[in-house]
Amino acid sequence: MIWVSTRKNCALGAIVTTCFAATSALYPTAAPADENGISFWLPGIYGSLAAAPLNPGLSLATVYYHTSVSADGATAASREIAIGRLNPTTSVNLNVNLHVDVDLALINPNYVFATPVLGGQFALGFATFIGHNSTSLDGILTAMAGPVVTTSAGSIDSSVSGFGDLFPQASLRWNQGVNSFMAYLTGDIPVGAYDSTRLANLGIGHGAVDGGVGYTYLDPQTGRELSIVTGLTYNFKNYSTDYQSGIDWHLDWGASQFLSKQFFVGAVGYLYDQITADSGAAAFLGSNESRVAAVGPQIGYIFPLGEYQGFLGAKSYFEFGASRRPEGWNSWLTFVISPGAQPAPPNSMLPRK
Repeated sequence: MIWVSTRKNCALGAIVTTCFAATSALYPTAAPADENGISFWLPGIYGSLAAAPLNPGLSLATVYYHTSVSADGATAASREIAIGRLNPTTSVNLNVNLHVDVDLALINPNYVFATPVLGGQFALGFATFIGHNSTSLDGILTAMAGPVVTTSAGSIDSSVSGFGDLFPQASLRWNQGVNSFMAYLTGDIPVGAYDSTRLANLGIGHGAVDGGVGYTYLDPQTGRELSIVTGLTYNFKNYSTDYQSGIDWHLDWGASQFLSKQFFVGAVGYLYDQITADSGAAAFLGSNESRVAAVGPQIGYIFPLGEYQGFLGAKSYFEFGASRRPEGWNSWLTFVISPGAQPAPPNSMLPRK
């Protein structure tokens, strides 16, 4: 089902790659950074075999995604500012806690062209999702305006179900033996469930453009693999809040070992860092630049489906080192159907059809 050739581009990592390439623009409201601790880019989208060539034809990736994250202090208070519960010019002391639980179901068709473009393999995709976001904010807020001091305690609960934004995607891949390279471009069309006065949302309320490059090393004789994808996000202005998030840098990685021709195990991780400040931030939030890192395990299983092939994979990320964004964990369950691949060469650790 998956094989590598040192003589020409081939269907290397067709199944596993599809689940990452086809979901390269999935956005969950709870994967936060930037305005209100929410980013366009979902860290962890890419992983093992991310840059490997795909089998030509139409594929379909479906992903169930769950995340549970929490934050306090200024990160939590930024949500109150956004929904109009806190005056951004008021001096405040914060003892506020934020908790978010999100469940999403992504669907993403992806078409890989057989005719080379710029010597590489060209693919186009379009993604969206349906899901539920439950967000709560509670604690004590002390506000000082001149000689007047006001202290209030309580909680705000909000939830929403519906569709998210739309995410067009394009990519080019090149293969040279055990080395594969990728360039991608994606973005956000802000049509999802969003209300600037609501605590929980499924859309981000503004457009965005993201582009980057990736690399995959895969030795078919040993079954060892390593992938890295990095890119930058430019965020357009949110006119509902008169706010523009800064430029974000992200790096996703995955490493795996095939234990048989169909089963692999490994590790995944990501780094996320905002490299320029927001504009329109409340004064007491400062530059409001956010960052986070994560690491976790992954497993995957590849199997034939008649003339097609299937992939079932699971991975989880546990976050640490967060600044100005909620921190927690997230899990992914991925199922992909894609065109069948060419047979694997003799002695390869990777599966053949």
